[in-house]
Amino acid sequence: MLNPSDLTLLSKKGISENQIIQQLNSFEKGFPFLEIRSAASPGNGITVVSDQQTNQFLGIWDQYLSGKVSILKFVPASGAASRMFKDLFEFIDSENQTPTKPAEILFFKEIEKFAFFNALNEKCLTNEAKSVSELVSAGAYKKVVENLLLAKGLNYGALPKGLLLFHSYADTKRTPMQEHLVEGALYAANATNEVNIHFTVSGEHRALFEAHLQESVGKFSNEFGKKFNVSFSEQKSSTDTIAADAQNQPFRENGQLVFRPGGHGALIENLNDLEADIIFVKNIDNVVPDAMKNPTIIYKKMIAGMLVSLQRTTFGYLREMEAGLLPENKLAEIAAFCENELNNKPGEGQQLTGEKFQKYLFEKLNRPMRVCGMVKNTGEPGGGPFLTVNNDGTVSTQILESSQIDLSKPEEKAKMMQATHFNPVDLVCAVKNYKGEKFDLLKHVDPKTGFISSKSKNGKELKALELPGLWNGAMSDWNTVFVEVPVSTFNPVKTVNDLLRSEHQ
Repeated sequence: MLNPSDLTLLSKKGISENQIIQQLNSFEKGFPFLEIRSAASPGNGITVVSDQQTNQFLGIWDQYLSGKVSILKFVPASGAASRMFKDLFEFIDSENQTPTKPAEILFFKEIEKFAFFNALNEKCLTNEAKSVSELVSAGAYKKVVENLLLAKGLNYGALPKGLLLFHSYADTKRTPMQEHLVEGALYAANATNEVNIHFTVSGEHRALFEAHLQESVGKFSNEFGKKFNVSFSEQKSSTDTIAADAQNQPFRENGQLVFRPGGHGALIENLNDLEADIIFVKNIDNVVPDAMKNPTIIYKKMIAGMLVSLQRTTFGYLREMEAGLLPENKLAEIAAFCENELNNKPGEGQQLTGEKFQKYLFEKLNRPMRVCGMVKNTGEPGGGPFLTVNNDGTVSTQILESSQIDLSKPEEKAKMMQATHFNPVDLVCAVKNYKGEKFDLLKHVDPKTGFISSKSKNGKELKALELPGLWNGAMSDWNTVFVEVPVSTFNPVKTVNDLLRSEHQ
């Protein structure tokens, strides 16, 4: 199946022949659906904290930060912004010379409200010798869009979201990357006033990110009195997956194997390479201007404080178990914590005692831990919090995407539709054990949670293999706690017109 030039390519990418065989098997067999017990809801897998508890967790976090600890903010930022401008790209390609669709009409009606308006206006003056308003008056709408999206203008259609101007202030404009620096200063600075942030970026944009950091970091250091340690990494080519044709054979183009990026689940490798006690994970486009930041800051600190509190209890129990066999009443106490606080429930009919019971509890507690903010679902049910059955028969809280649920079964579909909350990618992770050693996160991935999607390349259909997603299958074997956070903490920018919402103005 593989020829010498294929093997050379695999060696260059750091992919073994065995991995290719496994991936082609996955195309052949597909991936199993996960067994769902129920959607998680308040009191059933989702914790709702009172104001008093919130203040308590804020205090725990502030106290934790005053110690000798390393905190990191991890921001996946590699995606291009092209999807943000889907409607505008379609407008350029259409026969229409004037806006006809609601999204196009809104874009031009409110165009002066975008943070990038001045930069766009300058490009239009340079390239077309007319301002945006003059071009619009002349009916040259497409010229405006071309100067926004194409290489001759601002090139926003090819840039990553992290480098676009999102927010306007009295004296400046900010990109999402800059907003993440500010966020880091407000909730993740350690006792020596250092802020550690890591961005995953694509190779083609890395130099642009580094240049943007250089022009930003001094200003924010002065403004917040913090030292920023910012690092970058790229998705490893060893996490690319082979594309397959309709017969589940390797897809080739001009005789060459075709590989595709393995999706955001590949980033578990990048996360695994980092050294820190606590790691915040948040998407690049979920940022707001300073006037709207307060809820984000409070609830980020709250879920971090909750994580520290749960971790302390967990570590205490692990040390007790390490010291020797505990009496049954003590094991029952640990089991209640495991079940009620960490949402790890034994499988049906699992009755363990003595040494076996302790070993089970030790293994369940001695894992990476994460607390995930969950917002009330205001739109369609999608990736969200569920109680699912694990490979060992136990039940735990998991974040699932709809592709992991067998929607052909009415009862499974009904469980998904009952989901009251949504995963906004608002995670705080603890990745070291009770001895201070880092977990190997790759050992806690469930490889059976990948999925297959249909794509096309140059007009030919192909099958693509997505690795287990970063916050679902890649963190399957973690202790996972869901806590309700207000919807005001979730303000993603999926289309350019989202920037017109009041939260971004």
